[in-house]
Amino acid sequence: MGREIFVSEKMKLLLAMFTLQLCYAGFHIVSRAALNMGVSKIVFPVYRNVIAFLLVAPFAYFLEKKDRPPLTFRMLVEFFLLALCGITANQGFYLVGLFYASPTFASAIQNSVPAITFVMAAALRLEQVNLRRRDGVAKVVGTIASIGGATIITLYKGSPLLHHYLPRTLGDLLGGPLFVSSPDIKNWTLGCLYLLGNCFAWSAWMVLQAPILKKYPARLSVTAFTCFFGLIQFLVIAAFVERDTAHWKVHSGVELFTILYAGLVASGISFCLQIWCIDRGGPLFVAVFQPVQTVLVAIMASLILGDQLYSGGIIGAIIIMIGLYSVLWGKSEEKRSVGDQMKREGLTSPLLDEENPQKDMADSNH
Repeated sequence: MGREIFVSEKMKLLLAMFTLQLCYAGFHIVSRAALNMGVSKIVFPVYRNVIAFLLVAPFAYFLEKKDRPPLTFRMLVEFFLLALCGITANQGFYLVGLFYASPTFASAIQNSVPAITFVMAAALRLEQVNLRRRDGVAKVVGTIASIGGATIITLYKGSPLLHHYLPRTLGDLLGGPLFVSSPDIKNWTLGCLYLLGNCFAWSAWMVLQAPILKKYPARLSVTAFTCFFGLIQFLVIAAFVERDTAHWKVHSGVELFTILYAGLVASGISFCLQIWCIDRGGPLFVAVFQPVQTVLVAIMASLILGDQLYSGGIIGAIIIMIGLYSVLWGKSEEKRSVGDQMKREGLTSPLLDEENPQKDMADSNH
């Protein structure tokens, strides 16, 4: 019976992680489409976080009203810093980097998130690493393999695979373009720097969520506060950067769709899924699924925006999956070892107490 419950919980976590990566993969596409249509890089995240906050806040208030811990000034400061990493820096660096790059390239760069998260979590002792054991070596090797596969996708194109078999975009099948196709990469170096900043911010966000959830175990409330402070920070930036009222207007139904998707799916639903997965599986477990997103983005960008899929992407994806399996196996072995150790300690403690009755009486007298 216990085994069945464990498998069920594991499947729920895996399904949630796949759904999360699918949501984020779609966000790469709609964000690129929004930038192609001229949506402001400041206005877009403002609207995104307004929608996300309005979606999450009512659920957080009513569902966690009894379980929510008291709010202190220190917790507000931590929520502010969490929003600075996870909302302002994360979304800001991403949009600017995506403006200079493509969705597939942006997703490939984000595969460095597991390695950065691994180093941060290990430095803060949120993730145990023991290179003398197989599970520790598996986690390190798997992380390196994931980065290696992402590097191959980024640097080695290989031969094109789809142009003889598929139309240029999915819109061609429907008689017209769904979105504006991706332009050529404008500045690879600048886009890379901004996207690396996005990766560091994203990793810090996931690592910081773990200790905050221990002190404030109300996932929806943490998400709502993060969106709120992120919105305030973007509004302050917009007051200095985006003063043209024309940039705040929505000019088409497609622009409205990209904004709604960003707010409802990429922020509201995805943030709740992510924080639930971090609470159940830890920050490294969440980060290591990032390579799955690269594969999804490559397929979606090819079908919707007309981006080409190359053989290098397939080779890199296979290596990424091997690395992903290695890390998951390491995490599974680590949990099994901890469980076995706890069982041994639980069995030996009563025996030790029975062997030392005089010590127990002395302890009780104290």
